[in-house]
Amino acid sequence: MERQPQKNEHPRDRFKRLATKRTNDVLHRLKVLGNCSNRNIYQYDEEDIEKIFSEIERKVRETKAKFHYPKKTGFKL
Repeated sequence: MERQPQKNEHPRDRFKRLATKRTNDVLHRLKVLGNCSNRNIYQYDEEDIEKIFSEIERKVRETKAKFHYPKKTGFKL
């Protein structure tokens, strides 16, 4: 569980704290997914692999784009 931010926590420090934790969580989950590659325990084909990694790669591109092109908020006058 992510701790509550301190009132005086600098936005950069908050970003580093949260991004580090969340990145490590993603990397851990990918390692766990890799455990499914054991063909002695699991049965899958190339189509399954392609579906899994196509979706992961799509989400990585989508998430990365959010950092480069932040979503604009609604129209304002």
